[in-house]
Amino acid sequence: MTLYEDLKWRGLIQDISDEKLIDKLNNEKLTFYIGTDPTADSMHIGHYSSFLISKRLAKAGHKPILLVGGATGLIGDPKPTAERPMISKEEVEKNFKGLKKQAEEIFGFEVVNNYDWTKDINVIDFLRDYGKYFNINYMLAKDKVKSRMESGITYAEFSYMILQALDFMHLYETRGVTLQVAGSDQWGNITSGIELVRKKLGKEVYGMVMPLVTDSNGVKFGKTEGNALWLDKNKTSSYELYQYLINLEDSMIIDYLKKLTFLSKEEIEELEEKHKKAPEKREAHKALARCVITDIHGKEEYEKAVRISEALFSGNVKSLSKDEILTGFKDVPSFEVKENIKLIDMLVDNNITSSKREAREFLKAGSISINDEKVNDENMIIDKSLAINGEILVIKRGKKKNFIGLIK
Repeated sequence: MTLYEDLKWRGLIQDISDEKLIDKLNNEKLTFYIGTDPTADSMHIGHYSSFLISKRLAKAGHKPILLVGGATGLIGDPKPTAERPMISKEEVEKNFKGLKKQAEEIFGFEVVNNYDWTKDINVIDFLRDYGKYFNINYMLAKDKVKSRMESGITYAEFSYMILQALDFMHLYETRGVTLQVAGSDQWGNITSGIELVRKKLGKEVYGMVMPLVTDSNGVKFGKTEGNALWLDKNKTSSYELYQYLINLEDSMIIDYLKKLTFLSKEEIEELEEKHKKAPEKREAHKALARCVITDIHGKEEYEKAVRISEALFSGNVKSLSKDEILTGFKDVPSFEVKENIKLIDMLVDNNITSSKREAREFLKAGSISINDEKVNDENMIIDKSLAINGEILVIKRGKKKNFIGLIK
């Protein structure tokens, strides 16, 4: 299978600018770039799905350059529905440093900043050297601009495609870049860059875009959409990422395996067969989680995520450390426990039950547990001897209500 055939099989090619690119991908060594704007200090799983192509192309002998847009980030790529809020120069700089470090650690390639070659261009030169090559009708025909014509679009947003086109031309002239790859939402910006290089330099460059990886509702991942799965483990822990991937809808699992892993066609087809025969074993899901988390955070973080998940599922919370427990129960209510308080008072004082009467009903029914052990004595004294590491209590009411008590 050629590189292009593999990319097509994985569903990673939506459009290419010229059929000649197929032969170049298969038989030449191209220098290409892929970029993102520093709208946050961490990438998310949507970036990962796109940036992963840099590793695929590098394995085939092509040279990647990763661009973090310190200049374009100050303007903001137009959203289809509304103006993107501008962020300060200080925040863009902070975000750039975070993304640069992350990109180097996860993907391992050179990172450049378009602010370096944009900051000294004055407005007259910008209009004469670049603006004159863009026909207004051509710009108005781009999907993102067209979708904003009724609600309105600012001149700053309208000019964004010129800035991105400038990037392509600069990288062609200084680094020999002849290909830009990106998610499908960047098609208009990429073709603008191709046109600028053709008109201004008389040279031919190429573009390729991938379908956006979406969640189960068909929404692309991102900060704006409110569904970001961050690559920074301090924002989205390996356990949280594991839980998302292991619980992915069955209908999406093979698509994710193709796009987010380096497993071969044969390996993925074998997992697909296993999944069809025994979906409850989640073998395809486990393979996906292993590949993604190991690539982003390393083997140790993946094993930690599995350990937390298995301990919580099997009712063996005592085998976990305090940090692992807090990771596993990140979003549950927590409170400080007064030492030597009666069990029934702790339940009522911290709204685990609404009253002593309700507390007694739950205790009598065996519905209250502390650190996975059922308790029923309302007068039991809560102290450090009951706590994991002498300070943490995992309190469960029924099957779904969890609380964290911290003894200080």
